[in-house]
Amino acid sequence: MLEHITATRYVTPLREGGSLPGIVEGDDCGTWVLKFRGAGQGLKVLVAEVVVGELARRLGLRVPEMKAVELDAQIAKYEADEEVQDLLTASIGLNLGVDFLPGSFGYDGSQPPPPEEAARIVWLDAFTANVDRTWSNPNLLVWHHQAWCIDHGAALYFHHSWPGKGSNPDRFAAQGFDVSKHVLLDVAGDVTTAHAELAPRVDEALLEEVLAQVPDPWLEPAPGLADPAAVRAAYRENLLARVASPAAWLPGGAR
Repeated sequence: MLEHITATRYVTPLREGGSLPGIVEGDDCGTWVLKFRGAGQGLKVLVAEVVVGELARRLGLRVPEMKAVELDAQIAKYEADEEVQDLLTASIGLNLGVDFLPGSFGYDGSQPPPPEEAARIVWLDAFTANVDRTWSNPNLLVWHHQAWCIDHGAALYFHHSWPGKGSNPDRFAAQGFDVSKHVLLDVAGDVTTAHAELAPRVDEALLEEVLAQVPDPWLEPAPGLADPAAVRAAYRENLLARVASPAAWLPGGAR
């Protein structure tokens, strides 16, 4: 699973978006953007962050390093901001840390990635149903003149149907993707070429490796999904079904 560290100091909130992530220092001497388990979106957002981020990394895209960060109650005790204190108190335990990239800035189109790389990012978002990479919220950082993919919590929407409608890989496989508002649409190369390159690499072995990175406590049971192994299997089945059915979601059509 993800490497585990412990937060030693809460530094400051990042008041961007609705989840109020914060900067923390860890006992590894690193500085991390902390995504809180107690935020309103819940644990499934952390799962999506890890699954999509680690998948992207293995497909050759740049994603900041991630670690599982233990948050102790003592950190919340000395926070003066009541809103932040409530969030810290609700997040005691294991949270997600994303490596803080000092000096990075949000993508504004002035330094676009090469067309082939942009096409791979568009493909990843279409495959994982990530609707949250638009001009209103690019979720890309530019660091040392290169694009880094961040914030994948909105992807893999299908898991929000658990436990209600349960896991339905066929439904996810058939779900289309609206690429018209994607922030990289105008600079991306041929997404069908990216599909031909990347899709064969998304097999059971790769997905098992990616899903093994998710800490067990984040994999909430649901009817028919009694334990972390069953939940991982459901993610794997949904993703394998989708990669095998590109006609429904691949921008530009399947080849």
